[in-house]
Amino acid sequence: MTKENLLNCHKRIRPFIHNTAVLTSRLIDREINANLFFKCENFQRAGAYKMRGATNAILQLSEKQKKNGVVTHSSGNFAQALSLAAQSVGVTAYIVMPNTAPEVKKVGVKEYGGKIYECEPTVKARQALADEIALKTGATFIHPSNDENVILGQGTAALELLKEHPDLDFIFCPVGGGGLIAGSALAAKYFGDSCKVYGAEPFEADDAYRSLLSGKIEGNETVNTIADGLKTTLGDINFPIIKELVNGIIRVDEVEIVAAMKLVWERMKIIIEPSSAVTVAAVIRQSKENPEALKNRNVGIIISGGNVDLSNLPF
Repeated sequence: MTKENLLNCHKRIRPFIHNTAVLTSRLIDREINANLFFKCENFQRAGAYKMRGATNAILQLSEKQKKNGVVTHSSGNFAQALSLAAQSVGVTAYIVMPNTAPEVKKVGVKEYGGKIYECEPTVKARQALADEIALKTGATFIHPSNDENVILGQGTAALELLKEHPDLDFIFCPVGGGGLIAGSALAAKYFGDSCKVYGAEPFEADDAYRSLLSGKIEGNETVNTIADGLKTTLGDINFPIIKELVNGIIRVDEVEIVAAMKLVWERMKIIIEPSSAVTVAAVIRQSKENPEALKNRNVGIIISGGNVDLSNLPF
């Protein structure tokens, strides 16, 4: 995936997405002892960065494929993004969701015109139902993270951040299925000036951390985390990019995730979801464990989304 691929992707999806705000907080900067730049994809259409990849993937389909619709499986954010992206260009979206997905995300999918099919909360069940729908309808399957067009789309958030702040030393982003971190790493490679990319993961779903150690894609032994968007595993398209370009992954516990979420809500007055809070928690942990690493450095943080079930807050 080349620099031109990324630039062309950004040009293609620009009419359908927001160039989201980059916010700062002097209070949090002081706490971390670094200059933090929060790329607020919680302000993106459909409430998360996934609108970028979903839009790019749909726009790359042939007219015949568009006529038959698209299908995906997702616990929520990609489900909403694909539904809205499909609605934006007049395409039908079939969405497979685990029956444990947050209600707020199911409501979002319905509002954006997606047709929901529920299944057991396992990767196997999700994929099986998506395959069945594709067979019946002729819909094109679009993977939430293991798809070149999706990866390029997700990378445009970091591309915009680097265009605004070309002097970033680090970019931190959450790791679920690997699409965002792979795209961000490509953006840092092509548009950063020696900008290092770090992932953030819960201890309770640390498959990417273990995958980097073993050199092969690992599964999740547990997914008992509040960060519902990070329970999926890496794919064979994004993992080679991650292996080559990502500098490391920092793991955080559930208490740290809730504390980081609360910190951003209180200090910055913005709503972020637990999966985004994982990234903030990782930066805080890094600043405590290795204070010199981030000291006075410019640190980009991808706030991946703001789709929160307000009836089920962790604080």
